[in-house]
Amino acid sequence: MWRQSGRIGRGGWSACCANSAEGGGATIRIVISGGGKVGSYLARTFSERGHHVVVIEKNADICERLAKSAPSVLVIQGDACDVRYQEDAQVDRAEVFAAVTGDDDDNLVACQLAKVTFHVPRAVARVNNPKNERIFNLLGVDGISSTTIVGQLIEEESTVGDIITLYTMRKGKFAIVEVDIPSPQCASCSKEIKDLGLPRGCVLVSIIRGDDVIIPHGDDLLQAGDSVIAVTSLESEETLKRILTTS
Repeated sequence: MWRQSGRIGRGGWSACCANSAEGGGATIRIVISGGGKVGSYLARTFSERGHHVVVIEKNADICERLAKSAPSVLVIQGDACDVRYQEDAQVDRAEVFAAVTGDDDDNLVACQLAKVTFHVPRAVARVNNPKNERIFNLLGVDGISSTTIVGQLIEEESTVGDIITLYTMRKGKFAIVEVDIPSPQCASCSKEIKDLGLPRGCVLVSIIRGDDVIIPHGDDLLQAGDSVIAVTSLESEETLKRILTTS
């Protein structure tokens, strides 16, 4: 379902997705800002689990593509930083607002708007620059840089503190990073993962490829456009990024 503008109106949420959550659990009303790779993956995942999902996305082509691939998701073409489109999405009825665009400034503004104007109980954001995580968290937004963990934060009763405790091991000596493979000319695209020479203290956790999330094995090959989620020691972070992205 795709709307360019206009209020959903009474019953919009139930019309969007009438199924109960997978396993008979309680459904969650989720509004997602951004329908790109991350947003579309989260929207489809939560819709398939029976949750009520609305996506706000600026780009008309992305809106149309998402509406076709996830017919139970309501897609609104617009800017989530604009109060009109959050009103159309009925953010005031949502349990969670998730901003997952590639722009940290937009994500922060959209989350603040959802919290201050529509009093959404929980705001979750994808943080593209890890240096910005502290700003998001200080403003009451659950900011995290891993797609997988964004999903966990939405659906589970976890706080950012819980996630950091779980994934930042040994008092901050490890970090979760997300690295995009920019082109097929990258050296990492021509070797099996086991032959990449990954630094000590580094583990590849998952590969996001289009709509799929892949658990990597030693004989897998990376492709241009992949997003690689890894746990790495802080001293090996730059080496990891160089191995994955250098041509």
